[in-house]
Amino acid sequence: MADYKERLKLFDAALARDKLDLTELQRLSKSGIPEGSGRRATFWRILLNYLPPKRAQWSEYLAKQRRTYQQFLDEMVFVSHSESPTPDHPLNPNPCSLWQSFFKDNEVLLQIDKDVRRLCPDISFFSQPTTAPNPKIAEDMYDRLHVRVQQTRLQSQSLQRVGIGMNKLSLSKRKAAENYSPLEDGNEAHWEVVERILFIYAKLNPGQGYVQGMNEIIGPIYYVFASDPREEWRAHAEADCFFCFTNLMSDIRDFFIKTLDKTESGITGIMERFMDTLKARDFQTHARLQEQDLKPQFFAFRWLTLMLSQEFALPDVLRIWDSLLSDETRCDLLIEVCVAMIMLVREKVMVQEFGENMKLLQNYPYTDVGIILTAATRALDGKGS
Repeated sequence: MADYKERLKLFDAALARDKLDLTELQRLSKSGIPEGSGRRATFWRILLNYLPPKRAQWSEYLAKQRRTYQQFLDEMVFVSHSESPTPDHPLNPNPCSLWQSFFKDNEVLLQIDKDVRRLCPDISFFSQPTTAPNPKIAEDMYDRLHVRVQQTRLQSQSLQRVGIGMNKLSLSKRKAAENYSPLEDGNEAHWEVVERILFIYAKLNPGQGYVQGMNEIIGPIYYVFASDPREEWRAHAEADCFFCFTNLMSDIRDFFIKTLDKTESGITGIMERFMDTLKARDFQTHARLQEQDLKPQFFAFRWLTLMLSQEFALPDVLRIWDSLLSDETRCDLLIEVCVAMIMLVREKVMVQEFGENMKLLQNYPYTDVGIILTAATRALDGKGS
């Protein structure tokens, strides 16, 4: 208990400085952020390069960012698509037609809506009402994106990546029995807020757009911000989550762009680094996977791309992300964590047949994330020494 209290003092003292020491915050975060007082929400905002290093700048900066996000909403969500400043027709083939833009938006929105309705099905959080619904929602139900999805008759175009893409994301042990439903009477569920954030992101990043799996990346961030016990911070969870998610995606976006798969920063390149690290750490286990033709695409693709957000229960994912977000490279520690996961089940891997090993790695059984992270951190620290 005394040690825990000392840890709390260290974390709180680090956040209380007039000018934050990012190196110190990263070091503290790597060992796990204590619950309570909104510490994790504050640390993550800093680790995701959102909050400025000088505390005196926070108030003005946050007010500016939150105004900017509200402008995005006003221009891209809370706007009538049925009226046009110039004569237009739904069948107008001109790519600059407002109707054509509306139809393209809905193709993306259909996939986002489908994905966010089953976020973290093992907890009820995302189906519950937010304590800070957008005032526009209470004024006009047609400003809710899910209503647009319900009204459209467009055929959904699959946004799944071709080949080794996001087509095998769900784990059998975490399938949702039913998709989440919208709330009535001016309330909106957390999944509806996440839907809005992802839609804005897709609109602002047309070159990348929305790719299935981004919902699993944004989920932990939004959960932490929207669960903040500090009401004044919780009220702005949506805007802050948008910018933090955008910053994280700028670091890992190459994972989601198929044309960059085979580059060093693309997902194929990262998987090669993962296998090379495993080979250096344990040649025999690496050889066993090679012998069985158990390619990393079958299991490590999801681990790496989604930052392990689907492999563990949400509380454990939050603890893992405390460490992962402390890594400025966004992938060095992640690779080591994935290698540590293999090492902890190596005895089974070495004796089991292909089918059993495939099932083992696609439904990872080891749940003690503390041991996994300790092994990964030691391996990474050993590399740097």
